[in-house]
Amino acid sequence: MYVAVKGGEKAISNAHKLLAKRRRGDTSVPSLTLDQIAQQLAHSVARVMGEGSLYDETLTALAIKQSRGDLIEAAFLIRAYRTTLPRFGYSQPIDTAQMLVERRISATYKDLPGGQVLGPTFDYSHRLLDFALAAEDDGVELPVETAPTLNDAMPRVTDLLGDEGLMEPDPDTVEDAPVGDLTREPLSFPADRDLRLQNLARGDEGFLLALAYSTQRGYGRTHPFAGEIRYGEVEVEFFAEELGFAVTLGTIKVTECQMINQFKGSAKAAPTFTRGYGLVFGQVERKAMSMAMVDRSMRVHELGEEQTAPAQDIEFVLSHSDNIQATGFVEHLKLPHYVDFQAELDLVRRMRAEWFEKRDQENNGEAAQEAAE
Repeated sequence: MYVAVKGGEKAISNAHKLLAKRRRGDTSVPSLTLDQIAQQLAHSVARVMGEGSLYDETLTALAIKQSRGDLIEAAFLIRAYRTTLPRFGYSQPIDTAQMLVERRISATYKDLPGGQVLGPTFDYSHRLLDFALAAEDDGVELPVETAPTLNDAMPRVTDLLGDEGLMEPDPDTVEDAPVGDLTREPLSFPADRDLRLQNLARGDEGFLLALAYSTQRGYGRTHPFAGEIRYGEVEVEFFAEELGFAVTLGTIKVTECQMINQFKGSAKAAPTFTRGYGLVFGQVERKAMSMAMVDRSMRVHELGEEQTAPAQDIEFVLSHSDNIQATGFVEHLKLPHYVDFQAELDLVRRMRAEWFEKRDQENNGEAAQEAAE
């Protein structure tokens, strides 16, 4: 739209050149490599992969570099690139029970089968700046705890509760039932849980965190327990029809969270625990936890509860959680709106003139009435 302005095309070209210069910064400082970003800014990379809906650490590192560290802009770049890729089909559902665990904790059981695996986390660190990291070479060789190969050694906490009949059962699903795909079809309402979880998985972390926090403060009456949080590698399989069986394409790292909420029951259901579920790319526990809490809040009608809070409003949550859509809607305000504003300006001027004219008439009428009296 700026091109329509005289000199606009040249101005845009110069803006791009200036952006490239600012992106590079001081040329005496070595340029960031994609490996550096992917390896050392892993949390940022994981967030962008999730919100961009594409698991590729190298491309995501490129997007973060190109966007000067603006993670929403980087997710926008990734999602735009994603639309150019061919679609060969759908992978098999990943089996997180077979995850090669790097971290696994539960806030519900101290001594749970398989044990607590602290893994890499900020949870137990002091929030103090480590000035040693400012050194040019901050590499420190540390012994790395070997992550256990889990499988049957780490049963899910929700399964332990389920064995006692204290956890709601997994929803019944038909094996060949169609699953919605937000990347192919626009979101519509009412939205089933498959679409809701897809929306949350690529939703904005900050927005979901705020909603999750609101439920803890009473806007939705949910105060859950972190039943289990797992982080590690899982295999991705694709069913090859010409072979007649599934083949492994590779592995991805994911964080899975199951939140446990109390449910007082109803006339048809005994009191039990209910669950909220979160699954995201990489180690993004804050997002996975927030996703699980908001997922549980949006099940309000399914569980026969009263809807009282924004986090329970499915349409509100899903319509505002996507930061790419939000960015487009907000940032379009930076584009020229000269004609629109001139119309608004003329309207406000006319309204003001009419208001002052009416006020003067009223004042004159009151003055005449006082003079007559």
